[in-house]
Amino acid sequence: MNSSARLGPISTLSGITANQAAASQTRPAIIESPRADARPRVYIAAENRLLREALARMLARRGGFEILGAEEPIQDDMSSAAELVAAFGAQVLVYNARGTLEKDLMVVRKVRNLSPQVKVLVLGLTGNEGEFVRYVRAGIDGCLLRDAAGEDVLDAVRAVFAGEAVCPGALCSVLFRYFERETTSFASAGLNRELGLTRREQQLIPLIARGLTNKEIANHFCLSEQTVKNHLYRMKQKIGAGDRLGIVQVCQEQGFFV
Repeated sequence: MNSSARLGPISTLSGITANQAAASQTRPAIIESPRADARPRVYIAAENRLLREALARMLARRGGFEILGAEEPIQDDMSSAAELVAAFGAQVLVYNARGTLEKDLMVVRKVRNLSPQVKVLVLGLTGNEGEFVRYVRAGIDGCLLRDAAGEDVLDAVRAVFAGEAVCPGALCSVLFRYFERETTSFASAGLNRELGLTRREQQLIPLIARGLTNKEIANHFCLSEQTVKNHLYRMKQKIGAGDRLGIVQVCQEQGFFV
């Protein structure tokens, strides 16, 4: 993301460390009633320290937000950001995409699983249409492209906190085309009526067709591997398929878009 000169000078922000978060989780949780004058709480997760500190300074001084932490996601544990967000009661997560799509999506899904009420704003998207749709399906509330200015970030955080969706104009039409295709090609009602598949079971079909393992499918939906196995067993029983390939073939014959 291209940082704007409007961000001003950068000062050091200590933030909350992963070790502090781990220590806090060993103590009983204390839930306080929000004060009427409480500032919106923001957690920042970005790999670049300069970017973290610039965003923290701008959001605190110009936006009036309370910055709970500004941390680099732990290299070998991409879910750390989600755990910190949940542990410290953030209301907005500002997450800078690291360029590893599957790991970024894992963070978004885990935040959704641990703290469904948290608004997620992703920065640094490349503009790739397929990646954008996957972020939307993972549950983000807003996103900005790599060339977004500081003012864009400030406005976007305010918007998602207020319950609005944020999307670069260049990608808005992608959503319309995506849902138009889904409406005409995703035979949800037909599959439910003819084969008895639930919505979740239908969501598994494209991933099965792509050859994903049970573990990979489980990670995609934040489910246990055993839950995925149970879904597959019931799907085979319902449609009379002998294996995973048989599930895909029967669904294709019923007009399901894979």
